Amino acid sequence: MPTLLHLDSSPLESSITRELTREFVKTWQNSHPDGTVIYRDLAANQPKPVDTQWIYSAYTPESSRTPEQKATLAPSDELIAELEHADEYVIGVAMHNFSIPSVLKLWIDQIARSGRTFVYAESGPQGLLHGKRATVLTATGGIYDAGTPASALNFIDPYLKAVLGFIGVTNVKFVTAGGAAQVMTGVVDREAFLKPTLEAVRTAAA
Repeated sequence: MPTLLHLDSSPLESSITRELTREFVKTWQNSHPDGTVIYRDLAANQPKPVDTQWIYSAYTPESSRTPEQKATLAPSDELIAELEHADEYVIGVAMHNFSIPSVLKLWIDQIARSGRTFVYAESGPQGLLHGKRATVLTATGGIYDAGTPASALNFIDPYLKAVLGFIGVTNVKFVTAGGAAQVMTGVVDREAFLKPTLEAVRTAAA
């Protein structure tokens, strides 16, 4: 039975990225009627920041961890278990100051964990999440597509591609709704603006 992990990181229920991920999930469920969707709203349930206690707990051998250390890592264990269980991920990302939302960074810090999602080998770090695929659905206020003057300011795509690859997920697709500021200012109709992106999302999810 296929499983999809659905991550939303926008605090706005009406956000473009949430509309894109909902469409992705709807299309995916139509293609996988026997599938399961795990939903994680990062904005509503923000992961905890990594602190000194977390670091010491993570690098203490599992057999030697105290009950307190195990409790510290419990939220990380839960998030990693979702990644391990799912076959596919869809991640909604609204550009914040040229990069990802802070809640998504908190999630990354919790799941990028030595011995669980990657290991250090003689040839360097190796990801442990094999055979997965991810689709990143992004909304940006301006246009940051490759080849445009502002493309160098898009840190979302290269960063998430690197992070996902680091934990072993190398099959990554990006679908971007660029120029969303025009919708927010009323210059462009939302439905007309989203039509081509929604079509691309359906193709990616099918």
